[in-house]
Amino acid sequence: MPDSAFRQRRAVVVSTLGITQTLAWGSTYYLTAVFADPVSASLHLPRIWFFGIFSGALLLSGLFGPLAGRWIDRYGGRDVLAGTSLVFAAGLVLLALAQGPAGLAAAWLVIGTGMGFGLYEAAFATAAGLYGREARSAITGITLFAGFASTIGWPLSAVFIHLFGWRGACLAWAALHLLVGLPLNRLLVPKARPASPPPVHAPGQRAQLSGTMIMLAGIFGATWFVATALAAHLPHLLEAMGATPAAAIAAGAFVGPAQVAARLAEFGLLRKASPLFSARLAAGLHPLGTVLLVIFGAPMAVPFVLLHGAGNGLLTIARGTLPLTLFGPAGYGLRTGLLAAPSRILQGFAPLLFGLVLDRAGPLYALGLSGGLMALSLIALCVLRSAPSAAEAA
Repeated sequence: MPDSAFRQRRAVVVSTLGITQTLAWGSTYYLTAVFADPVSASLHLPRIWFFGIFSGALLLSGLFGPLAGRWIDRYGGRDVLAGTSLVFAAGLVLLALAQGPAGLAAAWLVIGTGMGFGLYEAAFATAAGLYGREARSAITGITLFAGFASTIGWPLSAVFIHLFGWRGACLAWAALHLLVGLPLNRLLVPKARPASPPPVHAPGQRAQLSGTMIMLAGIFGATWFVATALAAHLPHLLEAMGATPAAAIAAGAFVGPAQVAARLAEFGLLRKASPLFSARLAAGLHPLGTVLLVIFGAPMAVPFVLLHGAGNGLLTIARGTLPLTLFGPAGYGLRTGLLAAPSRILQGFAPLLFGLVLDRAGPLYALGLSGGLMALSLIALCVLRSAPSAAEAA
């Protein structure tokens, strides 16, 4: 295929995965911040129940991650992603029909299953299966689109709720999965050739690889915990630090643009840099924003959000590029699924635990928790080697 035609086809694939990931994230992960209050009030449940059930969905998604990665390694990501469009739609329809805690749990059980098979790890593994070690730019491109998931998802959910009520809003999101997500994933994503199995390592190399995997899993777990906690509680956190409700919501809207701006920088300025350098830079931004917010209070709400959003944007790319750089494309789907499993489990506790700390201990302790986890991640990233060994890169 001529280079121009290949680049054009690649751009179509990246755009498709970016659009469908925006839809997937906006209608699941970012649903809770807007839906928690109306759903809880309608079903006469404490708000904490809603977040507790959502946490269970995140735990379930972590359990399915390795299986999803293995399937994508074996069969390619097209059919897996198309299938998740159906699963997401089914879960959202069940959510619209929920009449109590059992119905709510059943809906999030289905949505959580879809999250395990259909969020970033699946899209990154699809790109790695198609483009091998050259997938870094594709991964960055996917996140450029999906970085607007909160910026688009939160207001769109609010508009849907205003027009149709929260039940109708669930049906509207389900319709988007069937009318937009399903045909895009099925028709515009190529069916990748099965990937080769991961290389077999000698006993000493396997131990070294295991140590790197464990460290990466810890880093990803800590950063996902913070990202999930802030996605669920950012406006409330800023209000607790003295911002008005309107100012907190306005500041929170900068998360998406900050993520995208950071990813544009990764695509341009940091394109030649090691993914480890980008990850280290990203991990340091949230603690810096935390210090500013603690010292100066509400006037630093927007700078805090910008630093947090930029760091989260770069770290999302790192979750896809670091395993590819350190271990190569062979067995990438399974490896990222294994790395994501503890992350999803920690994510599952994030909304509940961070909310308890914020409500019971106060915003300074909550900021100490998130800033401390990100600082520890930065230290761990500084310990990691900047390049894989020859054995690992085989």
